[in-house]
Order: sequence, then C-alpha cells, then structure tokens
Amino acid sequence: METRVEFPSDGETLVGTLFRPANAEGKLPTVVAAGGWCYTKEIVLPHIARIVNENNIQFLGFDYAGFGESSGKRRQHLDPWKQISDYKNALTYVEGRDDVDPDRLGVFGISYSGGHVLILAATDPRIKVVVGVVPVVDGYANMRRVHGETRFREFENVALAGRRALARGEDEKIAFATQTPTTEFVNEVFVSLQKTEAPLHEHWSTMESAELILNYSVFPFLHRILDKKVMMIVAEADNITAWDLEIEAFNKIASPFKRIEILPKVSHMSLYSERADTNIAGQLSRDWFATHLG
Repeated sequence: METRVEFPSDGETLVGTLFRPANAEGKLPTVVAAGGWCYTKEIVLPHIARIVNENNIQFLGFDYAGFGESSGKRRQHLDPWKQISDYKNALTYVEGRDDVDPDRLGVFGISYSGGHVLILAATDPRIKVVVGVVPVVDGYANMRRVHGETRFREFENVALAGRRALARGEDEKIAFATQTPTTEFVNEVFVSLQKTEAPLHEHWSTMESAELILNYSVFPFLHRILDKKVMMIVAEADNITAWDLEIEAFNKIASPFKRIEILPKVSHMSLYSERADTNIAGQLSRDWFATHLG
C-alpha cells in the first residue's frame, strides 16, 4: 500500500510516499529515505521500498524542501545540512505515527544522500540501522576527481559566480549535467527517468549548490558512529562517486557493526538505468534492515 503523506520541516511542508507492506498489522520498523543530487522521491526509492517491504518493513521516501512536491520558495537548491535536517524532521514525523515502532528506525540514502545517512548515524540517536549506496563522502575530492584538473577550476569558478550572483540579488542556475562525453549518459538516464517515472525531476540546481558540495565531508563524523548497524554499498565501475574514497570512509567508521558490499561490473548510473542492478542494492538493503530492525 502506498500513501501520500505530508509533514513539517523547518517552516516548509514536505511530501512523501509511505510504502507499507501488504496485509501488515500494527507498528512496524520503518526506514526513511531521500534522494541524491536533484532527485525527486520517484527516482530509485520506490524500487528499493518495495523490495524492503518484502520483509515487513515500512519505508518512507520523501522530497526535500524545494524539490518535487515539497514546498520551498527556493527551488532546486542543494544545501546538505538543510537536507539532513529534513531527514531528521521526517524521522520525527514517522516516530509519531501509530503504525511505526519508534524504537526501530533506519535510514537509506543513495549518492549525495548516501553520505547524508552517515552523518545522520553520527548525530541522531533514534537511528538504529543505516544503508548508504554509492555515497558522496568528500565533495571536494569527489568533484576534483570527476572533473579533472582543468574542468575542476571551471567548476570552482561556477561556484564563485553563484556567490557573486547572490550578492546582486540573483539566483543563478547550473545544469544537472552538461553535454560532454563524460556526462552525456548521465543526461540520457535522468531525462528518461523524468519521462517514465519522475515527471517533477528538474535538470538543474542553483549555482550555490556547487559551492556547498565543495565544503561537504562525512569524515569528521565517522568516529562518532559507535553502535549503529551500517552497510555501505559501492559500485566497482563507479566513475562519479569514487569507490576508493568510499572504502576509505567505510574503514574509518568506528562501529564494529558494519558491512561493505562491492558490486562488480556495476556503475553509479547503472543503479538507475539497469533494474537488475537496482534490485541487487534493494535486496542487500532489505536483508540488512531485516536482520537489524526486524
């Protein structure tokens, strides 16, 4: 059963879809999830949710403020700390529902939100179990790696241009992915998803979002994850969020209750474009949540 829900978050109204297993009764363990860079809740999350539901676990996928169906005057702005606050407010919402067991809460994230859930694990004691898929763990290192030396300087200039525009009272836009040989496939995948699954997905962000990701890192938080059950899923062929950086982050998580899964011949984008790859991530997530929340 899928139910549209609304809840408050820092003065905005967020919209989500609550996926409840068929014929479920009473209070269930519940997983809260949001998407990555510019994603709306219809991208990937419903596929993960329905697999997680197979083990009698409830799943809430929601749109951040400024995205999809959620309110927010400033659209398509990716402030990771505000997004993390949206996650925490989503947890507050679900723990107050009559059909949720507030002592069995988990979080799921992919790409940008895959990093968010690691910070959440360190800062929100309500969370018991975490799954982060192909997470962004260090925005500066990630962007430098993806763009290369020359194009990274261009990216820094874009971030600076965004700050100057804001000083003029303007809010400049930057394309989700430009048409270059390295990003053409990214465009194709998300344009296809927009047509078939996520009509409210928009293919741009604010320029300031570029500056904010350069200052984003999960590393200062990893030593604070002491007793959470953490799974990280990385893709061997990932050329967007580098898997060596992800493995470095995984090794710094203090909790002994952790597990890493490396998906061979899977890329960052094939997790969206190939349902078989999505299903592998979903099944691993289902089993991890079932083991530690069920």
